[in-house]
Amino acid sequence: MSLIICSIKLHLGYETKNTIMKNVLIIRLSAIGDIVMASPLIGAFRRSMPGSRLSWLVEETSKSLLESNPDLDEVIVWPRNKWRKFIREKRYWSLIKEVFGFVRDLRKRNFDLVVDAQGLFKSGLWAYLTGAPERVGIGSKEGSQHLMTRIVDRSGASDRISSQYLLLAEAMGLEVGDFRMDLPLSEEVMEYGHRFASASGTTPYAVLCPFTTRPQKHWLEVRWKELLEVFTDKMGLAVVLLGGPADRLASERILPMDGPRRMNLTGETTLPQAAAVMKQAAIVIGVDTGLTHMGFALGVPTVALFGATRPYLNTEGMPGTVLYHPLECSPCRRSPTCDGDYTCMKAISTDEVLSVAKPLLELK
Repeated sequence: MSLIICSIKLHLGYETKNTIMKNVLIIRLSAIGDIVMASPLIGAFRRSMPGSRLSWLVEETSKSLLESNPDLDEVIVWPRNKWRKFIREKRYWSLIKEVFGFVRDLRKRNFDLVVDAQGLFKSGLWAYLTGAPERVGIGSKEGSQHLMTRIVDRSGASDRISSQYLLLAEAMGLEVGDFRMDLPLSEEVMEYGHRFASASGTTPYAVLCPFTTRPQKHWLEVRWKELLEVFTDKMGLAVVLLGGPADRLASERILPMDGPRRMNLTGETTLPQAAAVMKQAAIVIGVDTGLTHMGFALGVPTVALFGATRPYLNTEGMPGTVLYHPLECSPCRRSPTCDGDYTCMKAISTDEVLSVAKPLLELK
């Protein structure tokens, strides 16, 4: 085994832990949860190549998740939204100049190794356009497999949290350590969280994260209301609702107005500020959404409700649990067959959530 790992390291251009590889780029453009789950790659590279320059290419909406990580030398932003605006406005010449300028800047960095941790055409294309001699992709598809110099099969991933990224790190012979997710927050952001907890006078509080992009991943709104009422009215625990600006209307159906021990911050925080609020929480409860995965990364006791998807079932010793009741059709992912009934999510009752939440509240 040691001979195999040594051969891999020689192929990637470094012989020992202390040999310097000049430039490494990780590509995981989106989404929030996937970026958080891929974050252990940063530590794995740092332990294996401490003298390297380590960069990450990401879309603008998620850059704030990475900017405070001291082990990253640079966060490079793909200005996708700006380019889309050029297309809408038919400013094609501006778009062409921007694209060529962006590619030129990437190539100037002279990356030795690019790791495509997304495995899609868009991420593979950027890996290829860097001009890096070594391009390693995880489960590359949509044609991106032809843009890689090496592909790691993701079918060997387990139900462990961050498992596919662990598989990628191991295949490259990196020192994986405990391979825990890492979400460092700046002092300014942490102070925001402390001020919120202090000013609101709501410690301890629970954070609820009910919102996500696909309806088949949602839990029933009536059950979020039931959970909220038990926490605030029977257990004396405050509740904070978190989500993005697009979730505001749905949040007002669950929590029509703020009141004693009830606060709706949906759409009112940045991602780091939301993380800081979560960091001070007694518990986080959410569906398969980026904020829920952030709860685990922050080390806060977390309950994840999965149905149509199951990104992981094993939280690898981090405080929290996953509630998941598979059916014959599970996980259906983007192709539900239940005609909008979402039976798998209905199978998770309010009482079941409370039964796993109560012991976790004792940990904080």
